[in-house]
Amino acid sequence: MESIGGIQASLSGRYATALFELARDAKTIDAVEASLATVRAALDQSADFAALTTSPVIGRGAAGAAIAAVATSLKLDPTTTKFLGVLAHNRRLKDLPAIIRAFRSLAANHRGETTAEVTSAHPLTDAQVDALKQGLRARVGREVSVDLKVDPSLLGGLVVRIGSQMIDSSIKTRLNSLAHAMKG
Repeated sequence: MESIGGIQASLSGRYATALFELARDAKTIDAVEASLATVRAALDQSADFAALTTSPVIGRGAAGAAIAAVATSLKLDPTTTKFLGVLAHNRRLKDLPAIIRAFRSLAANHRGETTAEVTSAHPLTDAQVDALKQGLRARVGREVSVDLKVDPSLLGGLVVRIGSQMIDSSIKTRLNSLAHAMKG
């Protein structure tokens, strides 16, 4: 498969690449990235919105109308709004999280940054995010943007993924390792 900016040419990657190229040509990468961050937050915070994007029983027309209403409500930029309409029409709204991750990676790459996916047990404060970025910058030698997620099952600590590299300092993993070691 072809790779563009480090993004594999998976279906989600192809959609993200198409959106990125449209945004780059229109010089609206930052606006699209901000809109996608808003969509990501809405997916995390609204069970109804998440259900809209994953339900196989919602028809194309209904999904398109609902997405248009959501886009207006969230004040998304025109490129992202049209893109979401295309996803609804093609019944690909379920791929939104992967498309958003791929777009963020493309945008970060375009800016000369590396993207780190960070999962924590609890939401991180701005100071913690800044300290994490500094630590990751020192480790990888370039600017790092972070894609934050919360997973309470980690109990504490962080799981950080940068490309194929993973740093897992979660309490869950430590407890699982200890339990495995005790089994002998």
